[in-house]
Amino acid sequence: MLYLDHAATTPLLPAAHEAMLRGFEVWANPSSPHRTGRAARAALEDARARIGASLGWAGEIVFTSGASEALALALTRTRTARARAARVMLSAVEHEAVLRPAGAGAARLAVDASGLIDPGEIAAADALVAVQHVNNETGVIQPIAQIGQAVRALGGVLLVDAAQSAGKIALPHADLIALSAHKFGGPIGVGALLVRDFALLEAPGGQERGYRGGTENLPGVLAMAAALEAGSGWMGEAERLRQRLEAGLAALGGEVIAAAAPRIAAIGSYRMPGRSANAQLIRFDGMGIAVSAGSACSSGSLRTSHVLAAMGTPAPDEVIRVSIGRETSAADIDRFLAAWAEIAA
Repeated sequence: MLYLDHAATTPLLPAAHEAMLRGFEVWANPSSPHRTGRAARAALEDARARIGASLGWAGEIVFTSGASEALALALTRTRTARARAARVMLSAVEHEAVLRPAGAGAARLAVDASGLIDPGEIAAADALVAVQHVNNETGVIQPIAQIGQAVRALGGVLLVDAAQSAGKIALPHADLIALSAHKFGGPIGVGALLVRDFALLEAPGGQERGYRGGTENLPGVLAMAAALEAGSGWMGEAERLRQRLEAGLAALGGEVIAAAAPRIAAIGSYRMPGRSANAQLIRFDGMGIAVSAGSACSSGSLRTSHVLAAMGTPAPDEVIRVSIGRETSAADIDRFLAAWAEIAA
């Protein structure tokens, strides 16, 4: 099987697997006061420091079960969001993990045809503004620096969903950042909320200095640290592969979604005119190629992508997502292009 769905989840790196196995050797609750518990706590705090160093993050880190929990924690526990319906703003192209906890009353920021927000549209004072760093369907990179300036000028708080950018490109400056280990080579079931200042959050009690209940997933955290330390050196090759892919698609009559926007090299959305995305997925799968239509969370529902709809993309039901990983090769891209040509014909 040719796997080109790395934005959904990417394989566990060998270094992360080894770190995870070492974590099982320190089998104790990090909150326990005995010697083994103290050893587990020391390993956890060492991993926390390593993760911060790998990400260039000087603030606090709260370990969670993934980005979805981190986002929900931020959206429901940020002090600024006490009047949530009136003071939460998010882009129209956010992941469902933001849309659900934010609620229907949250204000939506429109995007242009490239999926980009206009920072000048952020007008509410003291708002919690939630924006993806990299869109999980199109790979579009939002202008977080300019968005952050607008939010700070109005006394607001900026929450960034970095599930698709952490471990690949530099994190932006923000008050709160959510990430998930399985998107960059760590295990499923562990992630983090990066917090500039704990004064931003209400502490409900429990572990993680009272900001998240539940015993910490020590093997998962150690594996996440190892995955981040593996670095993002492969992204240069991903950019070359993306260029090869898109040049080939253009020659075959394909359309690149948000071609003019800044995009991460690992994710792209492409339209095959005259062929539904669902028909394409069936054909690609039958040819041994794994791709998706929209996010993995919604691709099985046969719904039109809300991201493409917000962008005003023509024929959004003809668009599939291709996402590149560390092990993707030029031969893989050529195999995909050959399959595309056969399906399109």
